[in-house]
Amino acid sequence: MAMDALRVWRASSQLISFASRATTARAGFKLNLHARCCSSASTVVASATATSDRRRRSAASTNTSDRESVRAIRLKKVEELRQKGHEPYAYKWDRSHTAKEIQEGYGYLENGEVFTGVSVSMAGRVVARRAFGKLAFLTLRDDSGTIQLYCEKECLSDDQFEKLKSFVDIGDILGATGSIKKTEKGELSIYVKNFEILTKSLLPLPDKYHGLTDIDKRYRQRYVDMIANPEVADVFRIRAKIVSEIRKTMESFGFIEVETPVLQGAAGGAEARPFVTYHNSLGRDLYLRIATELHLKRMLVGGLEKVYEIGRIFRNEGISTRHNPEFTSIEMYEAYSDYESMMNLAEEIVTRCAMSIHGKLQVDYQGTEISLARPWRRETMHSLVKEATGVDFHEFGNNVEAAKEAARGIFKAQSEGKDNTSSLVEACTSVGHVLNEVFEAFVEPTLIQPTFVLDYPIEISPLAKPHRRHAGLTERFELFICGREIGNAFSELTDPIDQRSRFEDQIKQHNAKRAALASEPKSSEETTKAKNNDDDDDDYEVTLDEDFITSLEYGMPPASGMGLGIDRLVMLLTDSASIRDVIAFPVLKVQQ
Repeated sequence: MAMDALRVWRASSQLISFASRATTARAGFKLNLHARCCSSASTVVASATATSDRRRRSAASTNTSDRESVRAIRLKKVEELRQKGHEPYAYKWDRSHTAKEIQEGYGYLENGEVFTGVSVSMAGRVVARRAFGKLAFLTLRDDSGTIQLYCEKECLSDDQFEKLKSFVDIGDILGATGSIKKTEKGELSIYVKNFEILTKSLLPLPDKYHGLTDIDKRYRQRYVDMIANPEVADVFRIRAKIVSEIRKTMESFGFIEVETPVLQGAAGGAEARPFVTYHNSLGRDLYLRIATELHLKRMLVGGLEKVYEIGRIFRNEGISTRHNPEFTSIEMYEAYSDYESMMNLAEEIVTRCAMSIHGKLQVDYQGTEISLARPWRRETMHSLVKEATGVDFHEFGNNVEAAKEAARGIFKAQSEGKDNTSSLVEACTSVGHVLNEVFEAFVEPTLIQPTFVLDYPIEISPLAKPHRRHAGLTERFELFICGREIGNAFSELTDPIDQRSRFEDQIKQHNAKRAALASEPKSSEETTKAKNNDDDDDDYEVTLDEDFITSLEYGMPPASGMGLGIDRLVMLLTDSASIRDVIAFPVLKVQQ
């Protein structure tokens, strides 16, 4: 029976080796095809693409076949283990040490030395294995690192060595006990006396040397990504540390953490397309929140003076390297303060997180050094647009058409008609909206070092207090780092009459924008594209949250508030190019 099992193991190894060679060959074909396509005529490209598609389908079919063959062999091993009285899916394992603790505690041993003064017990996943006659080496990985298992036939009890050779595969989770040994080559190891298969893996792991390189598959099967690329798990450890540091910072300033509804009767606190669901018992539509703002302000009305919430936000909008339909933010509100207080708090949060992760305020992001040393640059939106374009939008007053004409000239001069941003300018209903479109197109990408952009137009800031010195502006800032918005803050609007008027104007402007975009003539191709791509889709309703207005009528103290994007902060501090790299399970298109 043992010899039969050994033959099964050898067959499994040959299949894995074959799958590895096939994967390498396919990868080489893909690279060569790309090189040819770059210099070929369009007909050759079409032909090569068709050939590539056929071979990809063939390769996928072969890969699936290989995987199923390995799975069938391993299922047979599960059956044989049970027949021998071994349960391949254990209930627990008592661990005395982690891999890191063993590495740190016994690294002093000399090469070839065996330390029998302690018996260690450890568990982890097998990520490598080698067998030589009566000796086998396995590499075991746990949450803290890796350790080698030194398995010698004479030192294992009963028939365990044959069990190891016949039934243990890469990917299995083992528990092992033994003493400590440093090999002649200096590899610290557990000198195994006993082991158990705790979980039998049925599917093969990605090839050892090439890993999991398919980006889409990495996001879809993050669990495999974390096994194949251990550094991926480090990103999520850092993310947890950043969130913990944010909480410590907020608590040190006297803020308390609260929770507000995810399902809401009206989606408010931002201008974004919401997800809609239906509650059967209540017989009504509900919305996944697009911000936590309005309920946190209700807490200020109720008497809590410093509140914050870290939570998931849901916006039914486009997907990109910077945007995911669900993301994590922190929003905080402080009574009796203004937006200057929030600038100081933003600097405090980000710098504390940077020091916690890197121990310094200079971080490298995608090849660019970012200095987080305080104080950060502070400039108004108007001055930054004038600096970038030479146009002072203050001069237009309320003349929307003059502002649009200036914007057309800016786009024509600087973007040469690329993308559809100019059509968004045409849909603008105020000078403030035009200014914002120009800012987003030509200023925002240039704000690499930390910059507070101050004093936004009142038309695009319905929840911010009017500026105390400049008519038509609000006391609002946004924080940009690496050309990305990290935070958004206001001196909060507390006048219920003004707030109602702002909300009503926002609804009118939104409806006008919807009507303008809907009236634009579109070709059938553009109509199809619009249906399939909702990145700039404004076809949703904005409603007025009457209960929030009612809460303001009871009286909200003067206050400031801020929202910070945790995902983007994690991207910055982990040097991650895409938001999908810092979200464990990002939303993806349906796999065809």
